[in-house]
Amino acid sequence: MYGSSPLPGADVPATASASAPTRQVADAVAERIEQLIVDGVLKAGQLLPSERRLTEKLGVSRSALREGLQLLRARGIITTAQGKGSIVSGMTRLDASPLMHLFSSQPRTLYDLFEVRALLEGESARLAATRGTDADFIMIRRRYQDMLEAQSQDADTSVHARLDHAFHLAVCQASHNSVLVHTQQSLNDLMLTSVFACVNNLYHRQPQKRMIDMQHADLFNAVTGRLPEQARRAAIDHVESVRDSLNDIEQDEQRLVRSTLRLEGWA
Repeated sequence: MYGSSPLPGADVPATASASAPTRQVADAVAERIEQLIVDGVLKAGQLLPSERRLTEKLGVSRSALREGLQLLRARGIITTAQGKGSIVSGMTRLDASPLMHLFSSQPRTLYDLFEVRALLEGESARLAATRGTDADFIMIRRRYQDMLEAQSQDADTSVHARLDHAFHLAVCQASHNSVLVHTQQSLNDLMLTSVFACVNNLYHRQPQKRMIDMQHADLFNAVTGRLPEQARRAAIDHVESVRDSLNDIEQDEQRLVRSTLRLEGWA
């Protein structure tokens, strides 16, 4: 999973006072692990491999590795959990912010989120179709098949929502744009909220469900078929279609409430 080529200067022996070459190796260790985080190989909340495995993968001494990890701790990139080891820190903490609470507590922001999803996922799909590797497409295919299997097994709504979200995230990761990936991951809870709204309100309506299935298939085929513009259009059409369907349902419910109130003499 990680690059196995040794870092420059990795064979420099460590000394008790940590020589300049060793410090350079420690800097390189920190940089390599940061790159793995930026690339999404190591994710927020994930436990780092053991020291033994990291020294083997990076080709460095244990002392240089420990110095590199200490640099990452000082930068807040990783934290240490007692009895567990080093864990990748949350990069944004947006999910714990008051702003995130306000977003998630205000229903109208759901439609703002769909606009953001259309922008992010449209470009993610286009880039995925352009830059995606065979390994990326294997992961996208797995996530797509997971969705289909859950539907055949009649899984509950939360399972459907998480698998749906995982499929879209796999497409985003195949874009190989670290800012796009981390932006989507930082909005993870909000993204799940929009997907859950889709699954909860539309999956039991057969016409809408068939449409969503077709849109997912179009997106999957366009990305793995390396058709950038078709992939972008498929992603945008899917998000906008879900948004419009949810808006129609909301409008229907509001009309029903108004007519019921009139019938009962409240208006």
